[in-house]
Amino acid sequence: MCSEIPCSQAKSQIDFFQNALDVDCPNLVQNLLTDSNRVFLETFVFSSRSLLLTRCLAIFLILFSEMDALQVEIYDCKTLKLMVTLNNISSDALIVRVKEEVEKKIPHLSVVRQSLRQDPRGKQLDDYEKLSLLKGFSAGAALHLYLKDLGPQIGWKTVFILEYLGPLIIYPMFFARLPWIYGSQYAYQYPKHVVVRLALLCWTFHFAKRLYETMWVHRFSHATMPLRNLFKNCTYYWLFAAFVAFHVNHPLYTSPHYCSVQVILGLAGFVLGEMGNYSIHIAMSNLRPAGSKVRKIPHPTSNPFTILFDYVSVPNYTYEILAWISFSIMTQCLPAFIFAVCGAYQMTVWALGKHKAYRKEFISYPQRRRAIFPYIL
Repeated sequence: MCSEIPCSQAKSQIDFFQNALDVDCPNLVQNLLTDSNRVFLETFVFSSRSLLLTRCLAIFLILFSEMDALQVEIYDCKTLKLMVTLNNISSDALIVRVKEEVEKKIPHLSVVRQSLRQDPRGKQLDDYEKLSLLKGFSAGAALHLYLKDLGPQIGWKTVFILEYLGPLIIYPMFFARLPWIYGSQYAYQYPKHVVVRLALLCWTFHFAKRLYETMWVHRFSHATMPLRNLFKNCTYYWLFAAFVAFHVNHPLYTSPHYCSVQVILGLAGFVLGEMGNYSIHIAMSNLRPAGSKVRKIPHPTSNPFTILFDYVSVPNYTYEILAWISFSIMTQCLPAFIFAVCGAYQMTVWALGKHKAYRKEFISYPQRRRAIFPYIL
């Protein structure tokens, strides 16, 4: 029978193992001496006939880890100057681990504001990509990565809530005709035109839907965006809300030229656009499992509004453009049309970028699909 080692003596061997690692490979302790490894080692020590085996195991792990360890040099994307050198990084470590180590060395560079790439002008590396799988990786050679500081960050959800909350508050203020907007003679004289009231309902519904989708539907690819985008996005939506609301709710506003026919057609188009937009957002949300960044080719579902996936890559933009063009027709208001055109231009730019990314990422991506307008663009 094997004689058991006293508890105090066994514990001292565990301390030896940790001390050995601390001396020879300081960054390895956190990787190898996890709780599960510690339990294994304690069991191993208690059941070992000779303390020599424990020492051999420690030495073996140290030597093995040194063979596997990398030196990662991080350079500034703009100046190309060396920012920091990271030692003893495992070749199987993920990019996000490298970012965490950079943050330890340079505290103001939090993980979310780092963009790492292999070339100063290259594509950003995915957080969950292994170092050993990077292009040109060579075991034992120093790995060069380039870091771009994305600046202070803010959560996507926070930005969306703030930018959509503004139009929900601003537009009704003009509908109520507060004294400082159109003058005291029109104060609190609510518009009587049916189309003006419909416009308020449509506007409120759209941005309330946006808030709902932000909270419970959308699944964001990235957790944050640059803080500067908050001011840019809020300025765009808030100013346009005031611009459109001022004219649609103006005391001198006149109803559309073709009266009920134009209003009904515009309202119908708006409702269809909103329903289609929401349907696509639901389909896209269901396409990606919660908590993952998996990307798949979107296809039509049982919802008839999703049939547009057969023709364009981002039908949610197509439906939203339809909604705002229809809103412009319903109100016959030039500022509303300008808002629709500006939005259509920006969404077209985004759609072309996403369409290009889809075709590059998926070899089997449907060739007949266009970016945003069926058969056209």
